[in-house]
Amino acid sequence: MTAEIRHEHVAYQNPFLAIKIWRIDSDPERDRAYRRDKEGQRKVPFPAWNYHDEIEFLLILRGEMTAYYGEEQLPLRRGDVALFGSAEPHTTLQANDAPLSYLVFQLNLRKYWDQSTMNNMMHFAEIIRPLSALNYIFRENRAARAQVASLIRGIYKEMNDPQIGCELAVSAMIKTILLALLRNDGRKRLHYHDHLLYERLRPALHHVEEHLHEKLSVETVSGLLSMSGTHFMKSFKKALGMTFTEFVVFKRIKRAEQLLLTRDISIADAAAAVGMSNLGHFYRQFNRLNDCSPKQFRDRLRMEQRE
Repeated sequence: MTAEIRHEHVAYQNPFLAIKIWRIDSDPERDRAYRRDKEGQRKVPFPAWNYHDEIEFLLILRGEMTAYYGEEQLPLRRGDVALFGSAEPHTTLQANDAPLSYLVFQLNLRKYWDQSTMNNMMHFAEIIRPLSALNYIFRENRAARAQVASLIRGIYKEMNDPQIGCELAVSAMIKTILLALLRNDGRKRLHYHDHLLYERLRPALHHVEEHLHEKLSVETVSGLLSMSGTHFMKSFKKALGMTFTEFVVFKRIKRAEQLLLTRDISIADAAAAVGMSNLGHFYRQFNRLNDCSPKQFRDRLRMEQRE
């Protein structure tokens, strides 16, 4: 029988950080629900597989479990960390009747693409393989495992006891986690991008930044690089992990966010300022990337500032 695979929608705790982090403790009633087969072996219904657009970390606080993804089975115990890639089906199963506690940390990495990080963030685009390929780091590198575990605990603390500068603190810790993965990737699982190709495309990226308020077409931008439209689109996806159209929409929404948060401007004017004159399209794309409307996005920030 084919296993059920559920697409999970992640409701972010903070729309600006695009994360969700929470603690799960084993349920004694559920623990007692284990069944035994005719040979007396303990059995438990296998949980449904799930996937989501966010990457996910698990940090075991106590007890033991097994994580399943792809063809892999990953035993986890106290202090262990596991990583699942974006849209990668996975599930977990408690290993025994002992109490189990763990943190689940889900993160939309695309929120952290900007001019200062893009050249490094493309390593995490999962073009060839999911980020679960990095789980070997946590098995083999004790120091890296301890560092990432400490950072996840720090993020959990910040999100549950927020203080001034919470977003700065959490954002810094997230980038430190990514840096730890990148610098401890001895098997070069993240180092498959063509940096020469990225440099070749840099004028196109600069052109997009400078002309977000105008019509941007593949033909115009590819012409700047003396590439055919087809070759440009393939090269762009290979180098950045997203299509040219996805990139333009992403950059326009990010610019609109800045305008809504820093200027006294209407939503319609913000949309027009980033080249999205179709307000319905702007709302759909904004909601897709932020899980809220532009008004809700701005109102949430104002509410946090009042608090």
